[in-house]
Amino acid sequence: MIAKGQKINDRYEIEKLIGEGGMANVYLALDTILDRKVAVKVLRGDLAGDEKFVRRFQREALSASSLSHPNIVEIYDVGEDDGNFYIVMEFIEGKTLKQLIKKRGVLSLPETMDIMLQLLDALASAHDSYIIHRDIKPQNIMIKESGLVKITDFGIAMALNNAQLTQTNSVMGSVHYLPPEQASGKGSTIRSDIYSLGILMFEMLTGKMPFKGDSAVEIALKHMKEPLPSVRDLNPVVPQSVENIILKASAKNPKNRYRDVRQMAEDIKTSLDEERKDEQKIVFKYPETDFSDTKTVNVLKEEKKENKDEKPVAKQITEEDKIEKSNKKKMIIIGSIIAVFVCLMVFIIIVLPKATESKEIKVPDVYGMEISKAEDMIKKSGFKISSKEKPSDEIDQNLVIETEPSKNRYIKKGSTITIYYSSGSKKITVEDYTGLNVYEVKARLELDGINVEIEEKEVEDSVKYEGKEQLIIEQNVKKGEKIASGQKIILYIPKILSMYPDMVTDAWTIERATEFCEKYGLTIKVTYKETNEVAENIVLAQSPKAGEEIFENDIFKVVVSKAQPTTTTTTTTKVTTTTVNENENQGE
Repeated sequence: MIAKGQKINDRYEIEKLIGEGGMANVYLALDTILDRKVAVKVLRGDLAGDEKFVRRFQREALSASSLSHPNIVEIYDVGEDDGNFYIVMEFIEGKTLKQLIKKRGVLSLPETMDIMLQLLDALASAHDSYIIHRDIKPQNIMIKESGLVKITDFGIAMALNNAQLTQTNSVMGSVHYLPPEQASGKGSTIRSDIYSLGILMFEMLTGKMPFKGDSAVEIALKHMKEPLPSVRDLNPVVPQSVENIILKASAKNPKNRYRDVRQMAEDIKTSLDEERKDEQKIVFKYPETDFSDTKTVNVLKEEKKENKDEKPVAKQITEEDKIEKSNKKKMIIIGSIIAVFVCLMVFIIIVLPKATESKEIKVPDVYGMEISKAEDMIKKSGFKISSKEKPSDEIDQNLVIETEPSKNRYIKKGSTITIYYSSGSKKITVEDYTGLNVYEVKARLELDGINVEIEEKEVEDSVKYEGKEQLIIEQNVKKGEKIASGQKIILYIPKILSMYPDMVTDAWTIERATEFCEKYGLTIKVTYKETNEVAENIVLAQSPKAGEEIFENDIFKVVVSKAQPTTTTTTTTKVTTTTVNENENQGE
């Protein structure tokens, strides 16, 4: 836990803790350089000790920082300070969508449509940049008082997905919105985000999550196997056209979902039109999971066969007999469903691996090998190969970085394995960055693995640079030079120095001096001197002197003229002035 008042990276001053999770703590902080409120998310637990995860987290978060959209929380900075890995982002004053649903229970149709269209617009921008969120859930969506929607945690969601985390808190929070293909380990596409949006829309209109369970595994299996409950049964106000959108978005077969988020948005825009009032329930083109209860059918057939061998006995049927018969049927159906589920689990866990064991072979571990030796080994193992170069700061040139599928996975003999081998450290050609925003350039360079330092540099004319404090004025690596990942570049920004004006020469009034102090956060201390040589309330002396640098909260002393009430006072003042001059002459 980080204490109040502590500074991260000597810049972000922590004010208070505003959120806790299994993955990170979130703090409200003050950016002391830009003087603005920010949210600082600090990794916690074993994540901060996982070097691979931290590198992936930093890389993905920096990639997400390139996103610029009004419905996506902006990422300002990513880094590490004294073992604390942090991400600095836009601070949003408002509630999470989860808090709103808990407070309201069920959201109205227009409200749900408005939120969905904002989310879809944001994800369209992300998907255009080849970024999939992979962890859409109401906890990651902020709602401002104005109704503006903001999606958070792009970089963290991607890093978590790639790290294949199994932390209980993280999984249980996300599994309610988990697409079947992710649950089965098949990876994510833009249609995976669409599935999560469908489940999210279901929750907004019903106040409930469609699938519940005592464990993450149980809930994930329901996403893979069970049909979605009817939205209209839970909320009769929802028209069939809207339920169809939810059914299509949350189809278990990705082929039955919308091809992209823009198509889903267009469907939502017309869903409440009059011509769609009598729309029929959607029928999918491609097959979904088969939910037929074959075990129940077999049990009933067996019972019928046994009954044929028995002699019929005449009996008067009472109301109690009817109730008992009905209860027996229910018990048979429930028992059959349980039996099917148990058999299915046994098949998946025990039978299926055994059945496929003889058809699949293990991918060899060729990490760190020379590419030629790795290719020979994989060919001898019975696989086809495809080789691709990939820049790496850690692996020497022509040595294997990884394979796809990864090592020790079991795949069919004859399948193609892609070998990624190092092309060496990636070098970039430095451009002329002068006149560009320093933080945008920093984020871009750090994506290429370049270490960026920002330093202030004094300029001759401070007035010229007012309002341009974030623009680069100089760089230590010249345009056209090449630098490799891990090397450093220094970007210089103007150091704006505020100086005290010459209030005495310019005959400032006390009112003008007071306004100056208020503007720069100074405390003014006034001493009055009686004189008739200048007008009343004019600055006669000042400390600090003109040309000295201004520091906030300084005490600024001024001597101000005040009219002399009598002639005697005037004589005394003149004598005092003469005495001072004589002393000065004696000192000379």
